[in-house]
Parts: sequence; structure tokens; C-alpha cells
Amino acid sequence: MHSRLPSTMPSTTPMPMPAPMPAPAPAMTVNAVDDADRLGATAAFVREQDTSVLLSRVLPGLDGPELRALTDRCSFAHAAVLVFPPDEGTLRAQLSACGLASDVSAQPSVVVRERLAARHHRNPADLDVRILRPTVHGPAGERRAVEVFALTVPPDSGLHGIATDERRLDREAHLAFDVERPDPLVLRGLLAGFARHGAVADGGGYNPHEDGTVFYFGAPADTKTEFPRVELYARGDHREVLAEHLGRPLAEGPARPPRPSGDPEAAEALLRMLTGAWTTQALAACARLRLPEVMHRHTGAGVQELARAVDAHPRSLATLLRYLAMLGVVAEGPDGFRLTGVGALLAAEAPGSMRPLALMYGGPFYQSFAHLTHTVRSGEPAFDHFYGENHFDHFAGDPELAALFDQSMVSSAPIFDPLPAHPVLAAAATAPGAPRTVVDIAGGTGELLGRILTAHPTLRGVLLERPQVLAAARAQLGATGAGERCAYQAGDFADVPPDGDVYVLSRVLHDWDDARCRSILRSCAEAMPRDADLLVVERLLPADGGSSLATAWDLHMMCNTGGRERTADHYARLFEDCGLALVGHTPLALGAHTLHARRA
Repeated sequence: MHSRLPSTMPSTTPMPMPAPMPAPAPAMTVNAVDDADRLGATAAFVREQDTSVLLSRVLPGLDGPELRALTDRCSFAHAAVLVFPPDEGTLRAQLSACGLASDVSAQPSVVVRERLAARHHRNPADLDVRILRPTVHGPAGERRAVEVFALTVPPDSGLHGIATDERRLDREAHLAFDVERPDPLVLRGLLAGFARHGAVADGGGYNPHEDGTVFYFGAPADTKTEFPRVELYARGDHREVLAEHLGRPLAEGPARPPRPSGDPEAAEALLRMLTGAWTTQALAACARLRLPEVMHRHTGAGVQELARAVDAHPRSLATLLRYLAMLGVVAEGPDGFRLTGVGALLAAEAPGSMRPLALMYGGPFYQSFAHLTHTVRSGEPAFDHFYGENHFDHFAGDPELAALFDQSMVSSAPIFDPLPAHPVLAAAATAPGAPRTVVDIAGGTGELLGRILTAHPTLRGVLLERPQVLAAARAQLGATGAGERCAYQAGDFADVPPDGDVYVLSRVLHDWDDARCRSILRSCAEAMPRDADLLVVERLLPADGGSSLATAWDLHMMCNTGGRERTADHYARLFEDCGLALVGHTPLALGAHTLHARRA
């Protein structure tokens, strides 16, 4: 065996043979080290992060219920880094040096290739961009990845300018969250939530090599991470939702081949829609059986123990639990079942409990929706057709059902979180002189009025409601400590009290057709002093006819009350017809808005 030794070293001194490595061009040496450091830092970041904490850093404005909902729908999946190896051997060596698997397969990157080509005015065919996803594990053993985009930059390729610019600005670095059980409604809700908290749509695409759709956002200005972009990744082809995210008609998006008849993906998608009723009833059954309360007391309980506690048939309960686990309502571990953040909201005593909504949607409203065809054909509410009377009269004749309905209205309390800070209320609270009065018209048990009075101790309140609701309202407002500053008036919409400073109509107008809305608004306008303000809380239909939570509630209102959701322009016309003028509107949670009106 012969060695090449320096002439100054004795020939008898043994020297280890270095492993053969690709010889990088001199100009790439420092940059290759930079890429290795960036890979190592990204891998360490992915290993350390908790999904909930990371989401709260990405979107600092998230409140508790929204954060829980996002955490249950999304899981932190990877962080991405773009590197520029001269060849594949160098890339594999860098991965190994960072403790990452170097034998992972590489797939072509369609999305990043197109973005780089557009930014640098290159032909996409000239850019060899690939994706590698070596696996790492999170703090609780979660399976995650470092998403490595690798643009091969051979020494003589002329691509060094791209590499220098991209390393400096790091525009492809991003955080990614996988969407659990993606469907169009879930995706649209998640995209709207990110946008509501300041994230800005920043591209995306469908990758046919993986059958996955990515939705990119620019991180909010107040984000608390170093990553400039955020990705939501949904398995499957969601180009219809992607086109909305990109703000263009689907026809302008990537060409989508026609699906052949009998396409199994289309059949599966339709089947998931058709079985939506099963989901509603499974959630309602979970609430009726008081499973969340029992599981809260017995974390990790097995089927037999749970069946005894809720008086259920064990094998049947096991089937229900498996389905609830598929929905993400419970999770199964080695020791039994536990509640997720979603499932916890079905417990009666949980903050923001949605148990009453589950019982309403799985009970009287479920029955009425079976007659939706009647509504579409006749224009009459299915509820009236099935029960023989409108839902307000029906609930009034059943005190338990009426109480459940009032409780279900409280379940949407996250809508109200930002409302007490509305400028109209803030101005009223700081106005000089006598205390200003807020009149809540048909305000239920006083959930909203209590929040307003608690936030503004200088304000007084008047609650106008049906006599049978006022007892519960007194208890509700008394518990907030604001009851002493509130008066209670029994009556209906014809009895709006005069001399208030701010009038509130929260989720009232959508119960009624336009004629009834005009009657309600005229009563308000006649009672309001000249300088009073009216705040209307409703979901707004998108002006462009796009999908939203309001679109779903529009169907619900049509079927159950004969009412409807409306666009902002529609409300403006109703206000104008009644001597009022729309001043503006501001967004709230869950697709709602506050519309501000004054006397014209």
C-alpha cells in the first residue's frame, strides 16, 4: 500500500486515509458550511417545539378557544430550509453531519421551483429543485421532519447568484402545520382564521407527485418567530380551495384534468359528506351520555369502566369511541381513552361549553333538517312544517328546551370577546357627565351585556327580553357582579326603551325575513335619541359569493327560522329603509361582524 506523504514528514509515520469527498469549487466552500449550519439549526428547532406554543407565537392574537381549536386541527409537522449543494453527495454528507438520515428519497419540488423561477426570471426547467424530508422527533416523540429544499448549484452552472440572494433573504424558510382530516369546510375555516390574525396569503400549489396541497402565508407582522412564512399542508387535491386562497378563479389556477366517472377519490369525498349526519349524532350522543364529564374524572379509562359510569353497552360504546377518536374528539392511548381539546368543549361545565349546541343540532334542529327539501320547494321553514309551529313558540311551550336554546346561544360566546373594546362602547364609557346606558335588545340571559358592563364599570345596562328568560338573566348578570348596574324589562321588539346611548342587537336580525327586520329596526330608530348608536352583531355573507361560516348558517336559518344571513350591503339597505345609516363594520370571531349604525 502506498501513501502520498509530505516531503517534510518521515516516511515511517503512518497516516490515516481521508474518506473520498466531492471537491467543491473554491467559491462554494464557505457557503457549503453555511448550509450545514442552517440545516443543523433547523433540525434542533423542529425537535424542540410544542404545537400549541408554536401556534401562539406564530399568531400572537389567538385567544384560548381559537388556540385549542387550531391545535386540534393542526399539528406542527416540519420547518423548511433551502440549501444549494453542488451535487447530491455533498448534500447527503451535510445531512449526516447534522444527525439527519442521509438515505431519504428525494422528490421534485414543483412549488418552490416555480417560485424561484418567477423571482429570478429563470426557466423552471433549468432549476433542479428537490424535496427531502428526513425524520426527527418532537419533545413527546411526535414524528416530524426537516423539509430540505435543495437546488443543485454545480460550480459552473451560473446559478450562484440565486444561491447568494436566497441565502441572504431566506425566503423559503417556513414553518408547516399538517391539517388533520382535511375537507373544504375545515380548510376554509383554517385559512380564514390565519388571515384574521394578520397572516397574508403568499402562494401555494398542488404537488401531483405527493397528492398534497400547500397553502402559504406570510407571517403576521407581530409574529414571534424568525420564520417569514407559514405553510398549511393538506393531503389530497384541494385546488378549488387553493384558487380561493390565491384570489383567482379556478380556471386561472393549475390545469386540473377531468375526473373519470367512477373516480374513487370523488366517491370517497361524496361519501364523507353523506355521512356528516353520523358525526352530528355521534357528538350529540357523547354529550347526552355525559362522556366528557366522566372522562374528565377518569383520565385514561378503559371501555368497561366508561360503560359502567355512563350506563352503556360496552361493545356499542367502544364503537362510538372509535368513531369519536377518528373525529379527534377523544384519543386512545395504551391506558385507555382521554379527551382532546375539542372533546372537552362538550362537557357541561367547561369554559365556553358547546354541549348545548351539540344537543340542539343533534335534537330539534336535526329533526327539522330532515325536511330541508320542503323548505327549498315551498320557501317555508322546515321546522314549522315538522313541529307545526315556529321554533320560538315551540321552545316557549317547553321550558327545558327553551333553557337549552338560551344556553346554546351562550355557547358562541367567543364571538363577543372583542366587542367590549368597540370604539362606540369605549367612547360611551369615558364620556363625561351621567353614566351612559347600553340597551341589549333580545339579549337572552345577558352573556353579552355582562361582558360589556364588566369591561366598562362606568356603564349601565338595560336588558329587554321575554319574561320567562329574565330570571336566568338576573342570575347570569348577578354572577358577573354587574347585575346592580342593570335594569330588566320584559317585552318584545315593540317595547324598545327610549333614552339609551348605545343599542345592541346581537344575532337577532338573521332570525327574520326582511319585512320583520324592518319592523325591528324601525322600533329601534324610533326609540333611539338623535346621537345614539346601534351595534348589530351578525355573520356577513361574502360580497363575492364565496364560502364562509355565514354560508352554512344561511342554510340553517332558512330551514329553521325562515331567516337568513346577509351581506353588509343588504344590511345597509335595511338600515336606510328604517331611517338609519351604516357607519361601518368590524370583524369578530367565528365569521361574525359588528355593524355600526346611527340615525340618518
